[in-house]
Order: sequence, then structure tokens, then C-alpha cells
Amino acid sequence: MKLHLSVALAAILIAGTVSAQSVNVGIKGGLNVYNINNDNGVSNYDTKPGFNLGVLGHIHLARQIALQPEVVFSTQGAKFKNQQGVDTKINLNYVNVPVLVQYMFDNGFRLQAGPQVGFLASAKRKTGSVEVNTKDNYKSIDFGLSAGVGYVHPPTGFGVDARYNLGLSDINDNNPTNITSTNRGVQLGVFYLFNHKN
Repeated sequence: MKLHLSVALAAILIAGTVSAQSVNVGIKGGLNVYNINNDNGVSNYDTKPGFNLGVLGHIHLARQIALQPEVVFSTQGAKFKNQQGVDTKINLNYVNVPVLVQYMFDNGFRLQAGPQVGFLASAKRKTGSVEVNTKDNYKSIDFGLSAGVGYVHPPTGFGVDARYNLGLSDINDNNPTNITSTNRGVQLGVFYLFNHKN
């Protein structure tokens, strides 16, 4: 219920600004390369590829400053080999809501950074061909920071984006080992802004 309400509010935030003079909406998608960092220094995982897909709002606050809220479905997690040497994947699916502040250069390049809230949609662990639902082992909300660079081709509204997402909160729940785990990942993608305004 919290997930549905939060996503709905974020979508309303983006949609509600469409009529403003200096606002664009757009779509985006791309590649994820994520991992889970554990603070015990022993449980080291390998990165796991995934994807992201979502919508964005691009709000011009000044000539070179913009605010960009997004609602993005993101497949995350990590992978490792268990004690028997069998490949195991931790598949965590989130609906992420970053709110980025952007500095826009005149040539189309952008620097961007801001907070991100992630809402856990599903969590499963797959060992070999056996898949187990593990959503109860993870917290429903993840807090983090996002930072990166982007480029938009002004005449067309098409662009590319690269960012690093750093989890700040422990994602574990019902955790008897007291290990703190955080999400970390790189996102590469493309986007399109409808009726792009320079």
C-alpha cells in the first residue's frame, strides 16, 4: 500500500507540472550494473546486470539550473557462488524515485546529483533452478544518493545518461547477523524529452 501511494504521489508530481512554461516530460531506459555491499568484509558479492525503465520530468528553475524528478523501475541485487559452488542470484526489484538537481551547460551536457528513495517491489533468491521469495528479509524502503552526467541533443530531445547510485540505508530486515548491507550500482541509459525546450 505504501509503495502504491508513494509511486502515485511521485507520478502526480511529475504530471502536475506539465502545464508549466519550462517543463518537459520524458521516458528513459537502460542498463544497470548493481551490487550489494556488506560491512563485514567477508560476504563479498559479484555485480549483477539488470535494467531500468521509467518516466521523468525536467523542470527549468533558471537558465542553467533544472530539477529532474523520476519514477524508475530498477532491477538490482547481486550474485555469488554458494558453499557448494552453485551460482546464486539475489534479485531485488525497486521502484526508485530520484530527485536530481542539474547544472546545464550550453552545449547540452549536464551535471546532476540528488537524493533517491527506493520502494522494494519484490525480492527473490535463485540458486540454480530453485527460486525462493525473500521479500520479508529486506526493508521496504531504501534511501540513497544519485550523481552523474548526461547529455541531451537540443534539436531532437534525445539524450544519454550515466550515474552512480549509492545506498545509504541498511536494506536488511529480520537480520540476526547484524550485517549492514547497502545497494550500490551504475546506471547507463538513454532518454527522450517530449517537446524539448532548450
